[in-house]
Amino acid sequence: MCAEFVKSVCPHDCPSVCPLEVERLGDNRIGKVKGSPDNPFTTGIICGKVSRYSERLHHAHRLLYPMKRVGPKGADNFKRISWDEALNTVAQNLLRVEEDYGAEAVWPFFYAGTMGHVMRDGINRLRHAKGYSGMQGTYCVALSGPGWEAGCGAKRGTDVLEMEKSDLIVIWGLNAVSSQIHLMTHVINGIRNGAKLVVVDPYQNKTADKAHLHIPLRPGTDGALACAVMHVLFKEGYADRDYLAKYTDVPHELEAHLKTKTPAWAADITGVPAHTIESFARLYGSSKKTFLRVGHGMTRSRNGAHNMHAVSCLPAVTGAWQYEGGGALYGQGDLAKLDTTLIEGKDVRDSKVRVLDQSRIGEILTGHEGALHGGAEVKALFIQNTNPVAVAPDTSKVRKGFMREDLFVCVHEQFMTETAKLADIVLPATMFLEHDDLYTASAHCTLQVAKSVMAAPGACKSNHEVICELAKRVGAKHRGFDLSALELVEETLKTSGYPVASEIIAKTGHDLTLPFEEAHFLNGFAHPDGKFRFKPDWSSLGVRGKEMPALPDHWDVIDEVTEDKPFRLITPPSQNFLNSSFSETKTSRIKERCPEALINQRVMRKLGLVEGDLVRIGNDQGSVLLNAVAAKNQHEDTIVVEGIWPNSSFLEGQGINSLTSSEPGYPNNGAVFHDTAVWLKAHK
Repeated sequence: MCAEFVKSVCPHDCPSVCPLEVERLGDNRIGKVKGSPDNPFTTGIICGKVSRYSERLHHAHRLLYPMKRVGPKGADNFKRISWDEALNTVAQNLLRVEEDYGAEAVWPFFYAGTMGHVMRDGINRLRHAKGYSGMQGTYCVALSGPGWEAGCGAKRGTDVLEMEKSDLIVIWGLNAVSSQIHLMTHVINGIRNGAKLVVVDPYQNKTADKAHLHIPLRPGTDGALACAVMHVLFKEGYADRDYLAKYTDVPHELEAHLKTKTPAWAADITGVPAHTIESFARLYGSSKKTFLRVGHGMTRSRNGAHNMHAVSCLPAVTGAWQYEGGGALYGQGDLAKLDTTLIEGKDVRDSKVRVLDQSRIGEILTGHEGALHGGAEVKALFIQNTNPVAVAPDTSKVRKGFMREDLFVCVHEQFMTETAKLADIVLPATMFLEHDDLYTASAHCTLQVAKSVMAAPGACKSNHEVICELAKRVGAKHRGFDLSALELVEETLKTSGYPVASEIIAKTGHDLTLPFEEAHFLNGFAHPDGKFRFKPDWSSLGVRGKEMPALPDHWDVIDEVTEDKPFRLITPPSQNFLNSSFSETKTSRIKERCPEALINQRVMRKLGLVEGDLVRIGNDQGSVLLNAVAAKNQHEDTIVVEGIWPNSSFLEGQGINSLTSSEPGYPNNGAVFHDTAVWLKAHK
């Protein structure tokens, strides 16, 4: 067979959801992977990780056959078995647990290892058909989503393509160079047309390196910075009072509230000098066509949603939403109006079944009554698309839970992850080129479909195939179990009012771009009164919302520094890993070198450290050992550890999430990966 390029879509946990052109060298081998030039957001560019995808797809350690644990948990000793034996064993254990402890003792567990709706969310159809415990996905957007919706009312905003017409671009809480390279294409276009770039981030990452102004605030203090900026905007006449009167709820109350939120007040909280805050505010206020791109980074703390809301208020104060090249974007997730009832089995969901917080998996598996909502212990886990032993907060507690002898675990995976190593049954999963699926994006306005372009290796089965096979064995009934993945895609598209899959593929996606007035909320924000809410109803966004301040502020509920723990740790993404994915590939590991702690260079000198020295970072949950790297433009009390390395890559086998807390954020839970007070010591 001659080499040819075929269309596909990147499935990984990234806002860009890139359309791809993949070199197919035969029925079971690929060569180059390129970005499709037909999407105006991605413009033919892809990240280095995915450009090297043949390294992952054809990896020598890829799982190819079902396996059964032999010996004690954690011994990493497995033997190959047939699919029938594997599925029968899983089904028998799920039925046993259901009979002995009730259906809620079974917990199907998943996340965003694939972002395809069929392969990611189809597990919910099995969950709902059987009445197994629900799962609230809280690793990523549980804090940022409510924070944005509190003000704007919907997850949509200005199209990134407008950046080329912006006067000022502000990237706040997002390292786009490392985690969303396509955004930088449009940022650079804007800069070439005269725009200035401001980056607000606790450390000088690769995006901050490109900025005209980098503002390195202390983690968890974004709300204070936003309030001080708005103080200057009101005080110095940059607020658009006509726009405020027409489009916002309580502008006068907000202005009065902000009178004491001065740059000097914020400087003490954020670590950013008052004159820098004033300069940024004046630059923002004097540039009407200001594009604010906000990321998840600022929200991964206990006050994260409150921070997001405070920052999202800025374009409402200046009226930047009125102008082409102005406004803001968190994500375009609400553009696609997909009816996923068939995929997820929503029509058989019982609302009385408990829903467990995935970020509290360690507490749940170790019997925390509150995390279990007073219900039965979890006695069986069926896991797809995630690696909680590396990714979830409080790793030590998660591992302790997985080591329970009375807990049955099945993991459906592509590699023998640290979670798979603690399973009873391990099933081999397909990769995205080997199955059909439907994709939506948050970074752009395109609905996409991808069909399988090659045969799966070994005995790998897709998530959908495994769910359907298990459904037969455990007596789960739903029409979705009788359809192929492509049939699910086609019916979902039809029900949702979109073109057929072949048409979407032929056009490299279906464009969902909104008219200017709607994208900029000039027809009103997505609340019943059409107003942007400076004073949101937090209680409507989550059960813990009633505890939140009514107006933007610095809400001091974070794990703040103390005499014993004088540093704040954040754990942002690395450029060559994506959560724990790609940490198995040689090139990504070489590029990332090893687990490293970025430490302010003055702190390094005080402690007598030089680059490469080992340091120990710890708190009440434990400690980790890693290499020190000197950093500039980072607050002295801030420590940065990029990427989720496997626990085994750390010298003592304890990874960075051993230190992060599973305490939920506000208003509706959410992981607080960037909200950790720690101590730091030179390793002797």
